[in-house]
Amino acid sequence: MKRISLLAMLALSFTAYADDVVRLGNLKFAHYGAVSYMKEICGKQGIKLEERMFAKGPEIMPAIVAGEIDIAALASDGAISGRANGVPIVVVAGFARGGARLVAQAESGIRTLKDLKGKRVGVTRGGMQELLLMSELEKAGLTWADKPGKDVEIVYLAFPDLNQALAAKQIDAMCQSEPQSSQAINKKFGVELLKPYDTPLGEPYRVLVMSEKMYNEKKDVALRTMKCFVDATDAFIKDPALAEKYVREQMFKNQITSQDFRDAMDNAAYTYEVPLAHMDMATAMMQKYGVGRMANPPKAADWVKLDLVQKAKADLKVK
Repeated sequence: MKRISLLAMLALSFTAYADDVVRLGNLKFAHYGAVSYMKEICGKQGIKLEERMFAKGPEIMPAIVAGEIDIAALASDGAISGRANGVPIVVVAGFARGGARLVAQAESGIRTLKDLKGKRVGVTRGGMQELLLMSELEKAGLTWADKPGKDVEIVYLAFPDLNQALAAKQIDAMCQSEPQSSQAINKKFGVELLKPYDTPLGEPYRVLVMSEKMYNEKKDVALRTMKCFVDATDAFIKDPALAEKYVREQMFKNQITSQDFRDAMDNAAYTYEVPLAHMDMATAMMQKYGVGRMANPPKAADWVKLDLVQKAKADLKVK
């Protein structure tokens, strides 16, 4: 009887462990693929990862506040804006860097930043691309506004609409994410103007955030979730063919070509951590340009918590 009881208890214990549910908010971009892949391998850590796709990072914040999302992948500016406005999140990892491009309409004759004077440039409001665009325009000595009257007219559009607007010549250029910017180039209606990484911000980081509740109250689940993240990222770094197959077939349902994916990832890189200096620089630039409407700009040291990802890497022997 005792033996049967012990086996039953072990079975129940395993079932409880395997039933830990973690809810992920994600975005549909090429360099977000390893985060999405977590749900395929999290079973090894006794985690059931439920993924929900959003149109852009700021839309994830209300879901975190409502307790519907535990972890989320987004650009650093989206995370900063959320934290500044009271969303209870901490940054627990960086998962990608790069992934942005300034693309001109192929027949526009635009070849330099100064050629944007008198033109209409599309970008998604509140995204890292907006911050990068403003930094580049300032560097070129150009003024901008979302209506006529300045050197450059900014046209705010959703990520999926930017390519359509560029193809239809409704805008002259765009600051776009990947793989959409590579698609525009490969389909011949766009040409690369530049990769906007030569400002004080450098290459933009995408970050993994976690609710404070999960970070503070569910340390074991949080650590196992980070092991899923490290494992998935390591798999994508070591096996580019796996990364391409998963992103193209599972995330994009074969709507992007192999060339689109490879060009996109030539302009991005997987990573595990994010420099605190980058987060503070992004915060300062958001304040400068009025991006994100921050009520209380956060200091990186107060809310960037990399202890879990560092322990996960050490436990899994991943450099």
